Amino acid sequence: MNPAVQLDAVTKRFGQHVAVDHVSLTVPVGTIYGFIGPNGSGKTTTLRMIMRILHPDEGQVRVLGEEGYGAANDRVGYLPEERGLYKQMKVRELLRFYAELKGYRHAREAITQWLERLDLAAWGDKRVETLSKGMSQKVQFIAAVIAHPELVLLDEPFSGLDPVNAVVLRDAVLALKREGRTVIFSTHDMSVAEKMCDAIFMIHRGQKVLDGTLEQIQDAYGSDTVRVRLGGDEGNGHDHDNLLNGLPGVEQVMDHGNLKELRLRRGHEPQTVLAALMQRGPIRHFELARPSLHDIFLRIVGADEGEQVGH
Repeated sequence: MNPAVQLDAVTKRFGQHVAVDHVSLTVPVGTIYGFIGPNGSGKTTTLRMIMRILHPDEGQVRVLGEEGYGAANDRVGYLPEERGLYKQMKVRELLRFYAELKGYRHAREAITQWLERLDLAAWGDKRVETLSKGMSQKVQFIAAVIAHPELVLLDEPFSGLDPVNAVVLRDAVLALKREGRTVIFSTHDMSVAEKMCDAIFMIHRGQKVLDGTLEQIQDAYGSDTVRVRLGGDEGNGHDHDNLLNGLPGVEQVMDHGNLKELRLRRGHEPQTVLAALMQRGPIRHFELARPSLHDIFLRIVGADEGEQVGH
């Protein structure tokens, strides 16, 4: 089976600025693929090349087995980062319009089902301008998927949503996967990427720096993180910091309140850190863990900027 998306050494320039620099990527059919990266890293440019809104200056883009660079066909749905709906139209009319643009002529039942699924049934006959920001975002999501596309591209779909609506939209995305669709979405929320994505692609300054499953990415960084919870009266407040100062083999201390994360230098044994801590005071919790995606993200961005970045 052909992959849903194949990028081969794709480069895109805007004047002297290289937005995407020889990026190769394979997205298997039926997966949820997360795109992460700092602002200006090239995520949206890459999505727009997959959509054929932009053409690469070098390399090839294959979408659902096709290499043509015409307008995106009816097999692809797209939720852009810049939201935009016809505010004077009623919700049902708007969704029917978007469905017909993709050649889907009998969308009434599907529109009703989607409105019910996303808790918008009471708003179907209201004008878009009367909707809240969260409601509008959910309507635009429906517009992207109403014509049953095989590939769905979502640019920051959860941005600005309250926790309840974020869960509703998350469940809708997972339902697409169960139906066999392929979903690519960009996000700044590392916890969302960790929980939802089959694989994660990170682009930074136009170059691919991560690509694989969360397990593969974490394995590449090793188990170099220790989570510690200190105890005892002498370990309260600022004394906690004193207890953690100058520990052998500790490269960085990240403070999460009661829980501290210690990043160990390469090759250093965590038992040495535990022994040193026990000499300084009681330890309530000591856990060896792999770094989170959020930590790996900050390491890459921070190292590239020549600075240490903590949580």
